[in-house]
Amino acid sequence: MERVIITALLTLMLATPVIAAETLDAKNNEAPINIAANPQAIARIPAGFHFVNPGYLTVATSANNSPPIGLWATDNKTLIGSDPDIARLLADSLGLKLKLVPAAWEDWPLGITAGRYDVAMFNIAVTEERKKKFDFATYRADNHAFAVKTDSPISAIKGREDVAGKRIIVGSGTNQERILLSWDEKNRAQGLAPVQPIYLNDDAAATLALLSGRADMSFGPQAMAAWKVASRGQTKIVGHGPFRAWVAVTTKKGNGLDEALQQAINGAIASGQYKQVLARWGEQEEAVETSQINPPGIVYQ
Repeated sequence: MERVIITALLTLMLATPVIAAETLDAKNNEAPINIAANPQAIARIPAGFHFVNPGYLTVATSANNSPPIGLWATDNKTLIGSDPDIARLLADSLGLKLKLVPAAWEDWPLGITAGRYDVAMFNIAVTEERKKKFDFATYRADNHAFAVKTDSPISAIKGREDVAGKRIIVGSGTNQERILLSWDEKNRAQGLAPVQPIYLNDDAAATLALLSGRADMSFGPQAMAAWKVASRGQTKIVGHGPFRAWVAVTTKKGNGLDEALQQAINGAIASGQYKQVLARWGEQEEAVETSQINPPGIVYQ
């Protein structure tokens, strides 16, 4: 069983993000936020770089209706959310049109490696393992949250002992799963009741399972949990994972696009559109002051 350890993220552990409990409605956020082309970002596109679709930035992103990160608009054909919004700022800044490709979480690593997408944006956290195959330009600092029904008797998750014996919804292949399984291994070694992971990558199915009582709690991105609390009022956050992680735009290792992406993000931060995007999706507390290329990430051993 792999053990989760943290490197070079100590400064991020000092604060737990708290997103304002205000009513949020995705319908209010369907109008696109645009930005002017950024000559400095364009200048950092490698000479002769071949985009997957000429004239477009092709971005793989979630198709699982996971607000606020990604969801379908009321027309049921347009992808909206904080990741599509940031993707649009990137494309605009690079002087390109945006092509969003809905994909499954499991598909993005092969899709990037095979050249089907220029970048992937799935709330992807930087890990040392992933840095071997991909380059990253950060745009958020994310935490992981435990959420339960508002009337749940569970009031707090303060550490691994508190998850013993619980039925917990978690995404397969995610950092949350690795944390949960590592905690479960240690709990079992101490004779505590085992965790029952419930693998539901579809957000609607996960919400139904939680609200119907088929699961005790969910463990996923802080932004998604906080959105549900603010927009629906049917759940509450009772705890967080052991660390915060850098969330980054992900591209193929060594293709040289990372510097252009970093400059595009930093330009959007300076001009204000970046903060505008995060504010309308309730992610203000996850903002970064500047984008980093391949920062120290999570290490699994």
